[in-house]
Amino acid sequence: MRSILSGEHGAVLGVLEKPKVMPNHVLVKIKACALNRADLNMLTGATHGFIGGLGFPIGMEWAGEIVEVGEGVKQWQVGNRVMGAGPGAFSEYTLGNAAWIYPIPDNLSDEQAATLPVALQTAHDAISSNGQLQADQTVLVVGASSAVGLMAMQVAQLLGAKHVIGTSTRAEKMAQLLEYGADSAVNTNDEDWSKQILKLTKRKGADLVIDFLAGPLFNQTMSVTKIAGTIVNVGRMAGETGMIDFDQHSMRRITYKGVSFRTRSPDEIAAVIQKAQQDLIPALAEGKIHLPIDKVYPFEQFNAAFEKMKANQHFGKIVLSL
Repeated sequence: MRSILSGEHGAVLGVLEKPKVMPNHVLVKIKACALNRADLNMLTGATHGFIGGLGFPIGMEWAGEIVEVGEGVKQWQVGNRVMGAGPGAFSEYTLGNAAWIYPIPDNLSDEQAATLPVALQTAHDAISSNGQLQADQTVLVVGASSAVGLMAMQVAQLLGAKHVIGTSTRAEKMAQLLEYGADSAVNTNDEDWSKQILKLTKRKGADLVIDFLAGPLFNQTMSVTKIAGTIVNVGRMAGETGMIDFDQHSMRRITYKGVSFRTRSPDEIAAVIQKAQQDLIPALAEGKIHLPIDKVYPFEQFNAAFEKMKANQHFGKIVLSL
């Protein structure tokens, strides 16, 4: 099978043996796969959790059709359209853990479906399980123009948030945030962005903050978090380190949680996916939540797709179609 592999100087197209189905897994013929920022780090052999390495197939998000079912699998059949997140997604076939995949609603194309698994499980886990969102709370998504950020705003609305605020660093994206779940949008390049959020929340701050930025913005993020509120850190796009005002953290009594799938057991990941599936697949089928596709490339044009992602000018997901 054709597969995109990491190489010393970047991704290369290689040929690997088609995976053999294993117990509790399904073999999937991939129809489309979506790029994630973590893929850029793996192009030259870096690892992301337990996946990656020089010469290994890259990619972590796919959609396709089951062509073979392993021993012990009861919930899936040959011919089912499914989507999931897992290693080796940029290939013609992949093995999917039967407990880690989602059904594709009939109203979605393979390209649309490929954009969803990472965002669904990451956003739902951050907001519902770790954020413990309560009805009528205010949610702030810091760095909301990423795919997971766009999904987080929609999931917050779906699960009953009273007011959802999204932030971006680009003025042209403010209106786009409003199309994907934000009631209000704030530009964090504005010197007074934290004052704007306090004004929107009547100076109380947000009950729940989903933070994709961290880094030097963190102290300001704490300042717009409600006293006894919660911050869930999902990403560190603004920086992995920074000065922390521990006094502010203590005085505001903020609960700060870090989340990652890279340090979870297979059973923990399966539990996250089951919860996301229960709450979000019906909403997908009804068209209540979705993600934009910036551009679809033929599979062979993967390097052009990676270059587009590196430029960081896209809005929505970049997809490879097989």
